[in-house]
Amino acid sequence: MKPTSRPEPLVMGDFSRPDGARHPHHPRSYEITAPAEIDEVRAVRRLGRERAAEAGWDLIECACSDAQGTAHPTPESSRLLDPLSPDGIPARHRERWAAAAPEGLREFARALAAGEEEPPPPHGVPPAVVFGWLGAVREEPRDAAWLLAERAPVRLLAGRPTEELAWAVRETDRTGLEGAVRFFASEEFTTRHPKRRRVPDTARDLLLRYARSRRPEDLPVLERRLLRTPEDRVRRS
Repeated sequence: MKPTSRPEPLVMGDFSRPDGARHPHHPRSYEITAPAEIDEVRAVRRLGRERAAEAGWDLIECACSDAQGTAHPTPESSRLLDPLSPDGIPARHRERWAAAAPEGLREFARALAAGEEEPPPPHGVPPAVVFGWLGAVREEPRDAAWLLAERAPVRLLAGRPTEELAWAVRETDRTGLEGAVRFFASEEFTTRHPKRRRVPDTARDLLLRYARSRRPEDLPVLERRLLRTPEDRVRRS
């Protein structure tokens, strides 16, 4: 039996509502990869073309515009593709992401998915867990939740003291090291004052070793920005 081929992902562009409202964490473009969701989008696009034809609109213009979305929106396409629609595809992507968040982070994730711009951060969640949350983010494909998946863990880590983050590097697992390297190579860490970029040798060596073998593209910035402390004196608080 031949393996079933998966359809090509749909790259969705911006969705403009008549009232101009936007979901604060929705990306300007995203991918739809699930076959059932691709079929749903194609169905509402066909419906839009059929109604355009019935109305006597220019089908050639409609077909060209349709490559980027639904040229002639219908109530069905609005419900399906509007980032603010509670049962639309973007909302489904965000809900799947929030449901997969580690315990202790789901309430925070669901608040962001629902459209809160600055929900209160969770209490009592170690940064090692947040590193793992970031490390589990797949960089491709980019669905409607990828912006949240990248930004949410980073916003929780950005305010933590460097000493606390360095200790968490020691405590985390391989997935967490993936997230730790991403964070320490990010602008949120590298724009800190030099005194806040001093990392003890133990944590620094773990980060550089992982980057060298798994994320070589991040190695130069880590070597340049991870400043050494006079001695390794990180202690638990």
